[in-house]
Amino acid sequence: MTAETPALVLAGDRRGEADPVAVRAGVRHKCLAPVAGTPMLCRVVGTLASMPRIGTIHVALSDPAILDRTACLREVVRTGRLRAAPAAASVARSVADLFAETGPPLLVTTADHPLLTVAMVEGFLDLADREAADLVAGLVAEETIRKRLPDTRRTFLRFRDRAFSGANLFLLAGPGAAAILAFWERVERDRKRPWRIARALGPGLLLAYLLRRLTLDAAMERASRRIGGRARAVVLPFAEAAVDVDRPADLELVERLLARREAA
Repeated sequence: MTAETPALVLAGDRRGEADPVAVRAGVRHKCLAPVAGTPMLCRVVGTLASMPRIGTIHVALSDPAILDRTACLREVVRTGRLRAAPAAASVARSVADLFAETGPPLLVTTADHPLLTVAMVEGFLDLADREAADLVAGLVAEETIRKRLPDTRRTFLRFRDRAFSGANLFLLAGPGAAAILAFWERVERDRKRPWRIARALGPGLLLAYLLRRLTLDAAMERASRRIGGRARAVVLPFAEAAVDVDRPADLELVERLLARREAA
């Protein structure tokens, strides 16, 4: 990895529909929903901007003027480290377009991750550096989340060994990430036609996953062979890394967690 890794923060809006988090917060764009008085996007950008290890921070936005209009971002904008990137028709396309420009490595996270800390990002990058992979995804084990946040609602991927929730942290670490992004875009395009996704992955892999016959590592290895790029996952010890703001109730949760963090 280079001394400075560029980062992409996904902050686009849903197309054609109002986001319930934005509606609840009374803002036009979800990424500007305040958490403990500070817009989520500012919290994420602030964390990344405080890290010498991170280079240019690109923000994929439906409205690029958000960067200039948002007071808590102006200082980072003045440094030249913050740059707007157009949000494409899909998340995968937004990532792929920037990756075509920057090449590897590229760190990817989301604007609805206001609990993101320097320790989380550093821990993820350190673990990702040890993987010989084109794409590395950060996960958090179910037991880590249940122990720290017993009442939170998360979506889990269940494997033979353990269950995991995503941490919204990805590193595009090698050129083969382009093939993985192309597959991701295909999945997004065919999300209402699951039989096409099943055909692309192969029925054997899907069946083995549904029957929980595969460990996480085995599933990543088999998926990599189908997709054409080497994908790996690393497990983070931070329960709060799995908490993003998908629903209005999540706003209340992250505010409680921030208050607990500040009190500690």
